[in-house]
Amino acid sequence: MLRNYSNSRTLGDNIRLGTLTAFTAGTINIASLLIFLSFTSNVTGHYAILAAEISKGNWTQVAVVGAWIFLFFFGSFVSNFIVINFNKKSKYFAHSMPIALEIICLLFVGIYGQFYYQKTLEETEYLVALMLFATGLQNGLTASISNFSVKTTHLTGTTTDLGILLSMFTKKKYRKSAELIARAKLLTSIMAAYVLGAVFSGLTYYYLEFRVFYVISLCLLIVIGYDAYKIHIRHFNTRYRYSRIYKKPNILASLYDKVHGIPKRKEKRTLVFDE
Repeated sequence: MLRNYSNSRTLGDNIRLGTLTAFTAGTINIASLLIFLSFTSNVTGHYAILAAEISKGNWTQVAVVGAWIFLFFFGSFVSNFIVINFNKKSKYFAHSMPIALEIICLLFVGIYGQFYYQKTLEETEYLVALMLFATGLQNGLTASISNFSVKTTHLTGTTTDLGILLSMFTKKKYRKSAELIARAKLLTSIMAAYVLGAVFSGLTYYYLEFRVFYVISLCLLIVIGYDAYKIHIRHFNTRYRYSRIYKKPNILASLYDKVHGIPKRKEKRTLVFDE
């Protein structure tokens, strides 16, 4: 999900990344709505609020909402900055770091909310700001590494694109396009996962309350862990071969031998002049 970059990604990579991150985005958005009475997975509504507060001359609220919008923007900026600057060194590190930062932000919201939250306006504003930064990180990462094919924190563009695709499918020649069909599958999976996450959050919030952010963090850990599994476990044989080459004891090599058996070595051929 995270290792491949831009045009090298497959439809499966994008669907796995899109569904998991869309599920977390839907969960975050409904949780923040129920707790803080504010959406935090997108800033469309916040722009409307910003304009309304400017027209009223309520400059304190203008500053607060403006800061929220900036933090969503800054989250996307930080995410792509990490990707483009560390991508050559390690794609997995560059692509997983924004998710790790998002997890830290959400865990802070969950822990603070569970043990310290006093329901004051100032606390609410700070926590909403932190969640907007976290979702900005997520949206920036998914868009950056998928060549803008996957955006999971809001469904405005997704719904528009899907509507366009369905209208194109009314013509036979477009129904045969593998690229358009793949795009429709991706968008549909993102929409379904987002709605499922929102429903899950709505049903479980009254039981979990702020602990719902721990569940969200667990989902994001699955995103990181999936690629860690692919990198470290799938290449088990490579580590085994490394220990064989350098003839050093290695736990992985021993485990490999137990699972696969010790390979038989071919007898060394003798040269004619050695006889």
